[in-house]
Amino acid sequence: MADQTQGSRRDQLDEDLNEKLVEILKPEFEAAEAMGPEADVSSSTGDGSPHTSGPATSDAAASGAAAETAADEAESAKTDAKPATTDKDFFQALGGWGALLDIGLPWIAFLIVYGASDHNLKLALLVAVVSGAAVALLRLVRRQPLRNVAGGFVGVLISAWVANRSGRAEDVYLPGLLINLGYGLLYLLTVLFRWPLFGVLYGVITQTGTAWRKDPAMLKGFSRATLVFVGLFAIRLVVQVPLYLTGSLNALGIAKVGMGLPLYALALWLAYAVLRGSLPPDKWDEARDHVTHLLRGNKK
Repeated sequence: MADQTQGSRRDQLDEDLNEKLVEILKPEFEAAEAMGPEADVSSSTGDGSPHTSGPATSDAAASGAAAETAADEAESAKTDAKPATTDKDFFQALGGWGALLDIGLPWIAFLIVYGASDHNLKLALLVAVVSGAAVALLRLVRRQPLRNVAGGFVGVLISAWVANRSGRAEDVYLPGLLINLGYGLLYLLTVLFRWPLFGVLYGVITQTGTAWRKDPAMLKGFSRATLVFVGLFAIRLVVQVPLYLTGSLNALGIAKVGMGLPLYALALWLAYAVLRGSLPPDKWDEARDHVTHLLRGNKK
């Protein structure tokens, strides 16, 4: 009886010791699992036998816990951070090709109707205005900023009003010529005074003020991109002004349409490429992300 009691006590003692041992080694096992297969290799001696010591296993546990904490923080940072953007996202935020396709619609409609209706100026102007209203509605459906909607439609209305007042069909293009002249001079002056318009706009929409001017790469990049559009306005004027002065309506209309959408798309691509090529990759990614998210209406 005494032997049975003594054996029972010995079994109970062994079980208690096993539980204590499990509690002591539990952090070590968790650290080994967190470190993966590489830990198993590095924790062995050259002959393949496990190599354990008090300080080493304690360091392994601490490293495992630190690694797990760092992983959790990284995952949390990924969740909180805004998603990275791509060049395609940037272009789509500007409106993509769909935003460009409506630029020449009222002028195409005017030219077609004016020619097909035996030079009925009032009818052609009416169709142009209706087309401009359709473009404005399309922009509203796309949820573009109201300034773009109103600006495009108001431009068509002004052109129609000028042509109707003068009775000369070619005057429908006169406001556009004056606008190109004004924009060309404005863009050029901003570059000459080292305040390129694209840089100013960037500082406004990103709420970074004039910080971009302290960076030579950004100053150069925005200056070059602004000069691309100076070239756009200059080319339009060089081609279209002589056609306007000689009353070459059909040629002027074709030039207006051809140098509207296609040339604007080319200038936009060139400005984009010039700006990207002028900035280091990290600065370009930052600039693109700022503009893309703000154009989409997101917060920084």
